Amino acid sequence: MQITMILRRALTGRLGVPYRLATLEGGAASHGGVGAGCWVFIPSSLGLFAGRPIAFPAGIEEQVIVEEARVVPVTPSEGFRLLAVHAHPDDESSKGAATMAAYAAAGARVMVASCTGGERGDILNAKAGELAHAHRDLAGLRRKEMAEAAAALGIEHRWLGFVDSGLPEGDPLPPLPHASFATQPVERAAVPLVKLLREFRPQVVTTYDENGGYPHPDHIMTHKVTMEAVEAAADPDRYPELGAAWQVSKVYYDRAFSPDRFRTLHYAMQENGIESPYEERIKAFEEHPDEEMFRWVKHHETTTQIACADFFDARDRALLAHRTQIDPDGFFFAVPTDIYRKSWPWEDFVLVSSRVETQIPESDLFAGLR
Repeated sequence: MQITMILRRALTGRLGVPYRLATLEGGAASHGGVGAGCWVFIPSSLGLFAGRPIAFPAGIEEQVIVEEARVVPVTPSEGFRLLAVHAHPDDESSKGAATMAAYAAAGARVMVASCTGGERGDILNAKAGELAHAHRDLAGLRRKEMAEAAAALGIEHRWLGFVDSGLPEGDPLPPLPHASFATQPVERAAVPLVKLLREFRPQVVTTYDENGGYPHPDHIMTHKVTMEAVEAAADPDRYPELGAAWQVSKVYYDRAFSPDRFRTLHYAMQENGIESPYEERIKAFEEHPDEEMFRWVKHHETTTQIACADFFDARDRALLAHRTQIDPDGFFFAVPTDIYRKSWPWEDFVLVSSRVETQIPESDLFAGLR
């Protein structure tokens, strides 16, 4: 049994109010409601804030619930369909990849829709063995990489056909390239995805939040296009030439930049004597907990955690398939896999739209549909 701690704050509903951390040796968990100013001792088995007491500020009524949460494996999922909409090839491998592999292995049809071909991406791994190919035909090579990543995850893939907008830099920012994805009218850019939704007929769609997960113009556009297409695909009066209307039952935002996950992994690495790559970011966040850990992340509460540690290896193979984009010694591989599996065996999502009844928190993207 994996144990996690859930903090629910009666007034704020988030972890953003000030608190103090201190080291604790061998404490026992305090269960149930806890008044303002009390200490809550969290044993090391609880992961989040492991081995540290938390002091809540006086004058704020807090409720702390320490719950035992099973790591619920993905159940057989034949007959279900999941569509993940991403901006570029490689995004699918860094956001929700293990979840997709888990559902594909459980019998669901899982598809990634890539809005662009990543043509304007930089070569981020100087050790890539195909640099000549990358300089000659980056778009072609990234298609090859995407095919390898899809095979590693056991999923289907579809290109939506738009051109990468690139990541503008400078002050002021330069205009986006003419006719690139992020310059398209949303209604027009949504058409290929409407067609795909009506063909593939997914019960569940995942995508980015309003800020795109991070503020790349194509990521923000992916959010807009996905939400527009989900709405349009359900309306029989819109685009009747694209097939019969299809109503998506549930829409999720991927939560790859969950502060709780980064904080937990940071402390787990420290406790195992491993230097954490998140040291400065965690320190800054704990000094100013009223601010977001990642300034570009729209605040949403995680509603759904998918236990997928058995598929972290598939995720890593998919990441490495994108050899022009992913450095095997870089950020995505900074946390040892065994620590990742033990400390945070999930991927996190936010349920933002549901046409079926479900109970939060969830451990299944198809909860309410089974």
